[in-house]
Amino acid sequence: MEKMKFNRSFSAEKPRLFAGLLAAAFAATLLLIADSPFLCSTSAAVGGSGNNGESKDPTPPQLEAILHYATSRTVPQQSLAEISVSAAVLRLLGPCRFLVFGLGHDSLMWTGLNPRGTTLFLEEDPRWVHSILRRFPNLLHSRVVRYPTRLHQADSLLSSYKDEPDCLLGGSHGFAHLKGNARCKLALSTLPSEVYEDEWDVIMIDAPRGYFPEAPGRMAAIYTAAVMARGRTHHGVTHVFLHDVNRRVERVYAEEFLCKKYLVKAVGRLWHFEIPSFVGNGNFTSFC
Repeated sequence: MEKMKFNRSFSAEKPRLFAGLLAAAFAATLLLIADSPFLCSTSAAVGGSGNNGESKDPTPPQLEAILHYATSRTVPQQSLAEISVSAAVLRLLGPCRFLVFGLGHDSLMWTGLNPRGTTLFLEEDPRWVHSILRRFPNLLHSRVVRYPTRLHQADSLLSSYKDEPDCLLGGSHGFAHLKGNARCKLALSTLPSEVYEDEWDVIMIDAPRGYFPEAPGRMAAIYTAAVMARGRTHHGVTHVFLHDVNRRVERVYAEEFLCKKYLVKAVGRLWHFEIPSFVGNGNFTSFC
């Protein structure tokens, strides 16, 4: 989903891998629907609502995804093995509430893998949002967000966040909060209201950009996902997927806030965490 990886358009590098990548996207889209009559039942429901209850298109997102990846030169950035990890969880939980940090060439696939669920994409670049939504009208639900951090601040933010009570789980408000929490520099405090209004079953962190010093980095996204998971009041754990863990900042922040003891699977550059709630579990200050 980052500009460096796709330059917001298809890169022709390593053309020998194109066929494999295209097959990966196509196969991942089929994971959910291969043994389901959903395609037929949804196609018959002309005028019905699709993902997020917004689409009036009688063609389900899964079919749109298949057609798109089968006829396009653009492909998802994750490998088939990485995609399969998240797809398996979406199949198990679906329909579910799925929050994705980033909007990219794989977004139609993620929406298709969560039929009848809510899939929301958070993206930093308004021009990119406009471009993607214009290609897939009524199929993707995305909001533009602003990240207050810069990648070069990663070390200082990590070393100093414990000095701010409102960054801690047992903070001045009784539990770390996000909305309006301007005191904590790692908290995404100005997200759209719909992000805070309910709880998310699955969170995918594959953005924002984090490959040059002035990029926002994923520090705040990782911290915010951890607070959401720890504050969950619904039954069950929160599944958090973090991509690009080959990079130091992603790895260090994951170990600090998502916790290695909750890491249940590591495939390629993807880590999958199952994070339990801290609500009602006594006194605590540390995420891990």
